[in-house]
Amino acid sequence: MTKKYSRLAAASAAGLCLCQQAAAAMPGAAETAGAAGGDYRAVGIGFAAALSMGLCVLGSGYAVGRVGAAAMGAAAEKPELLIRSLLFVALAEGLAVLGFVISIMLLGKI
Repeated sequence: MTKKYSRLAAASAAGLCLCQQAAAAMPGAAETAGAAGGDYRAVGIGFAAALSMGLCVLGSGYAVGRVGAAAMGAAAEKPELLIRSLLFVALAEGLAVLGFVISIMLLGKI
């Protein structure tokens, strides 16, 4: 499964590099980017915001699924561990919140 994600990350990075090279190869791209405020920069920042939010939510969902299942299993055997184990689930949820905050900060730069 990690090969799948590493291939996805490599394909995304290659696509981003190709987009930047294509934008730089356009005639008059430097003047247009400087005069129009950098439309290509805005696209790159939007892509970075979407990628950061998407990866954080995927990671958070994976972590909550694994930790939540283990927490409920532990709580079934020892009920006094429920609150402590739910704390770990909340920490995994915090990852999605941080991804959201980072994407909002990136979108504020556009």
